Amino acid sequence: MHRRTNRRAAGVAGSCQARRTGRIRPRKAALAAFALAGVLAAALSAGCAGDSGKTAAKLDPSNPTTITVWDYYNGAQQASFDSLVSEFNSTVGREKGIYVKSKTQGSVPELEKAISNSSASEVGAEEMPNVFSSYADTAYNVQQQGKLVDLTDYFTPDELSNYVPDYLDEGRFDNDDSLYLLPVAKSTEVTMLDETDWEPFAQAAGATIDDLATQEGIAATAKRYYEYTDALTPDVPDDGKAFYGRDSLSNYFIIGMRQMGVDLLAPDADGKAQVNVDKEKIRRLWDNYYIPFVSGYFDAVGKFRSDDVKTGDIICYTGSTASAAYFPDRVVDDNGTHEIGYQIIMPPTFEGGNAVAPQQGAGMAVAKSDKQHEYASCEFLKWFTEKQNNLRFAATSSYLPVRTDANNIDELDSAIRDENLSVSPKTRDCIAMAMDSFDDVELYSLKSFDNAYAARKVLDHSLNDKATANKAAVQAAMAAGQSRTEALEPYVDDAAFEQWYASFCQQLQAAAESTE
Repeated sequence: MHRRTNRRAAGVAGSCQARRTGRIRPRKAALAAFALAGVLAAALSAGCAGDSGKTAAKLDPSNPTTITVWDYYNGAQQASFDSLVSEFNSTVGREKGIYVKSKTQGSVPELEKAISNSSASEVGAEEMPNVFSSYADTAYNVQQQGKLVDLTDYFTPDELSNYVPDYLDEGRFDNDDSLYLLPVAKSTEVTMLDETDWEPFAQAAGATIDDLATQEGIAATAKRYYEYTDALTPDVPDDGKAFYGRDSLSNYFIIGMRQMGVDLLAPDADGKAQVNVDKEKIRRLWDNYYIPFVSGYFDAVGKFRSDDVKTGDIICYTGSTASAAYFPDRVVDDNGTHEIGYQIIMPPTFEGGNAVAPQQGAGMAVAKSDKQHEYASCEFLKWFTEKQNNLRFAATSSYLPVRTDANNIDELDSAIRDENLSVSPKTRDCIAMAMDSFDDVELYSLKSFDNAYAARKVLDHSLNDKATANKAAVQAAMAAGQSRTEALEPYVDDAAFEQWYASFCQQLQAAAESTE
């Protein structure tokens, strides 16, 4: 793939084809030519609008324009965002006549629901905010209603050239250069390991970190870990412990299929989803998640897998780079409390597949209102994503910067040092590994399409819900006196897969074709 600090710094957008598929390939000559055209266009537009984009508006510092911003941040992320908003209001905002009023909606689903209700003018819904955090799915739906600002009306090509082109692509919903979602912070996935509880198992079983490089390797290692922990209490049969879990099943499906050379969901020219459920490849997804899960080798207990590491239910998981801040320093379980170390590993690929990882993270969209509020909103976003501010927010909220001049570890370390930022070693190391991997990994994201959110819900729940229910059934059967082999048999044979596969295909196709 690409290292964002150099090879893609000159351009703004890839080809329409690349944007539709989500695949990003280096095109140096084309990007250089596009960047040059952008600089010339910026120079021409500057004669009309200065450095503030194509459409400027007159603001009055004595009568500030108030803009509302909705986000989903919590904890350190919210504190970091609020700190930057306060700084803006007391400095640049005061000078220009802009006052930012921010409000968290509590969580991504709650924010998406609030935006959906507001855009649809539901009874009792709040008025649409001027700016809101959004994943591409939600922003696409609002844009299809004609309610989002095309940011190229306020950002010059020269200004947009400061952002990582791949990240900008997610906000381009039409086959042109319109932009509806500005990247502010990004993430990908990593695997995090409780190194302290791994070591005795690794020494006893001859396991190595390299075993965790593939999905198949993790499944095999998890089986060995179950057998190892089961043998620690020979007087209590079948009490082995789970080894692994993962946070996002939709990522598992989308990225896993991409690693095997298939786009599970891809929009056609009309924005409708094309569903590609290659049975052989879906079976590999089943074999390397569902089978280990119902067998007791994988688990999902708390809201996030970092919670499960803290309670000792697993010792390894794959999740967002942003989750590094929540990886525990100690395990608290039935045996007491003990301190743990950590190791960060690249996320697994399927054997023989390509190195692909998700490109994820919400951006910011601007709702249509009037020129004054739209202009003020974009001025805030420009300030918020300036290099030092972008680095501060990224470092203190466990995200990756979105600017080309900020995406290297030296810049991050300088910001941490110069700004005296409080950043955990886990967060810093996780961001560093992600940055270091960009040359070797394809970062992939689905291009937005109708009903993308509904399709993702199927991917998140179909296999996971079945695995959870069937694991409980296996445990109940064992408690009733069946052997582990007997209890597992009805849930792990070919018939079980065939039944689920037929249901999964129907659910996914129905979600993609929904007219609701």
